[in-house]
Amino acid sequence: MELLPLWLCLGFHFLTLEWRNRSGMATAASQGGCELVDGVADCRGQNLESVPGDLPPHSRTLLLDANPLSTLWNHSLQHYPLLESLSLRGCRLQRVGRGAFRGQAGLRSLALPDNALSERYRETAAAFRGLRALRRLDLAGNSLTEDMAALLLWNLSSLESLSLARNTIMRLDDSVFEGLGRLRELDLQRNYIFEIEGGAFDGLTELRHLNLAYNNLPCIVDFSLTQLRFLNVSYNALEWFLAAGGEAAFELETLDLSHNQLLFFPLLPQCGKLRTLLLRDNNMGFYRDLYNASSLREMEVQFLLVDGNVTNVTTVSLWEEFASSDLADLRFLDMSQNQFQYLPEGFLKKMPSLSHLNLNRNCLVTLHLREHEPPGALTELDLSQNQLSELRVAPGLPGCLRSLRSFNLSSNQLLGVPAGLFADARNITTVDMSHNPISLCPQLAGLDRLGPPSCVDFRNVASLRSLSLEGCGLGALHDCSFQGTALTHLDLSGNWGVLNGTVAPLRGTARTLQVLSLRNVGLSSGFAELDFSGFGSLRVLDLSGNSLTSFPRVGGSPALRTLDLRRNSLTALPQRAVSERLARSLRTIYLSQNPYDCCGVEGWGSLQRLHTIADLAMVTCNLSSKVIRLTELPGGVPQDCKWERVDMGLLYLVLILPSCLTLLVACTVIFLTFRKPLLQVIKSRCHWSSIY
Repeated sequence: MELLPLWLCLGFHFLTLEWRNRSGMATAASQGGCELVDGVADCRGQNLESVPGDLPPHSRTLLLDANPLSTLWNHSLQHYPLLESLSLRGCRLQRVGRGAFRGQAGLRSLALPDNALSERYRETAAAFRGLRALRRLDLAGNSLTEDMAALLLWNLSSLESLSLARNTIMRLDDSVFEGLGRLRELDLQRNYIFEIEGGAFDGLTELRHLNLAYNNLPCIVDFSLTQLRFLNVSYNALEWFLAAGGEAAFELETLDLSHNQLLFFPLLPQCGKLRTLLLRDNNMGFYRDLYNASSLREMEVQFLLVDGNVTNVTTVSLWEEFASSDLADLRFLDMSQNQFQYLPEGFLKKMPSLSHLNLNRNCLVTLHLREHEPPGALTELDLSQNQLSELRVAPGLPGCLRSLRSFNLSSNQLLGVPAGLFADARNITTVDMSHNPISLCPQLAGLDRLGPPSCVDFRNVASLRSLSLEGCGLGALHDCSFQGTALTHLDLSGNWGVLNGTVAPLRGTARTLQVLSLRNVGLSSGFAELDFSGFGSLRVLDLSGNSLTSFPRVGGSPALRTLDLRRNSLTALPQRAVSERLARSLRTIYLSQNPYDCCGVEGWGSLQRLHTIADLAMVTCNLSSKVIRLTELPGGVPQDCKWERVDMGLLYLVLILPSCLTLLVACTVIFLTFRKPLLQVIKSRCHWSSIY
């Protein structure tokens, strides 16, 4: 009896827990599909017309994206006093009640992009007044003007990250961001900004990241945001970029000026930490060689900057505008798609730390490799799609490309490169010389680096792994063309007759070669030595665009995964035995655009089961002058093919035998019918005596 009260208390406690659990389960079931995980209520895309009021009150993150809310009422969030993050992306929100955020003292992140806040922005601005702890605010895609933005942001002094992207802001002055002294990230991309008044960003002393891409800015002069580390002004209409003069130390590390209309190399800070400079797709060039100036003064231009009653004069040398810039820390430079015809002497010497240089799609005719140009730290150099006809190396300059790993010279007019150029590049792994009228050196290149280059020598370049020689018009390779290399990727496509009917020139790379491309090189199955079985590491083999009439021998390549046989002269698929040998490693095969005979595709079923035919829907065959997709071919041998499979000798015998038998019978009948009269006629004419 003494234990009875204890048992009653325990039973009541368990009943209470069970009731609470059931109640909690019922609440979860009534939340309209919202998912609750560790204080995060995910109600995205639930077609909600109002904020649900039955979520756990301790929720810290509420995601309501893609719900037709239209209005955030004053009482909508009162059930969630601990809310720290609220997202209302794409909710057709037009109105935010003045008291919608009352009691949300801990809200730190508010995302309201892709709504219609411009409709009643004054009421929304009043609602923002109480957000004293807000750190991140996203107002992108709300059709806001600069005046609307200024009102919405007034007194949000705690902001650290702000997005006003995809709005209708046209100009900026010092009133738009007034009071945002803690702001570190500002996104203004995809607006219509054509003017930024002086001092517009002066109050943003903590700003580090500024994105002004996709606007209409015509120029940036007297750039003085020394604290900025990232600036993106790509896809504008810039013709000038001039940093403020003087010895002020700039923190800028990344500057993106790509896809503009710059005419000259930008005037960068004289004291900075710039690491990445992107100048792709402009109209830049160096013009000193085209300008006949008798004095340096004739090569200068002065900019008159008027700001109220203050007038500043900036003098710039148009032909050597890079000379005063601090580029000592630059690592990545992209000057592709411009109009550079040459690089002035000393240009690359100012960039001792440069590791990546992209100069493709310019107008370069010659390139001089001088001391410290390119710098010793350079690992990637892209000179493709220029008009290069010559590379020059200063005498007595060995190892000028000692750190280079990737060298792209494709689509130029080179006949060769200086002797020993690649041998001196001891770390080079990737070379692309495709679409140049080069030839491979037939014997060991000489040591004379001063003469005009007439060939290219890749032998004994031990570090080389990937080589592209597509469309170079190469003649037949010699057996030692790649001697001393350990190539893993080789592209010889578009060089007709480069193998001259034998793969012997590639035997030296058979042990290491993994990817081999031989598109359109004139291969045919008549070559007795077309045998890739000795290439034990080969993973990808491209033989498309040739004249092969049978499958190549690749059975001894255990690593082969992909085989491309498109656009050849195959009329039949391999028999089952051949298919099974291919199946040892092959996983993907391309077979389309071949003139298959529908009567010669018996191995189609087994081949389809053993491999993944990537272009299955495009494989066709010919049957009685008709083109049929193999996937639509009926099961078994087509009726039109059965006569073709019969032994023709037996067929002729079967056809002739009945005729012969018929003729024999006819002759016998005639003989028996007319035998006696016929004998009498013969006897009478021949006067034979008769025994009867």
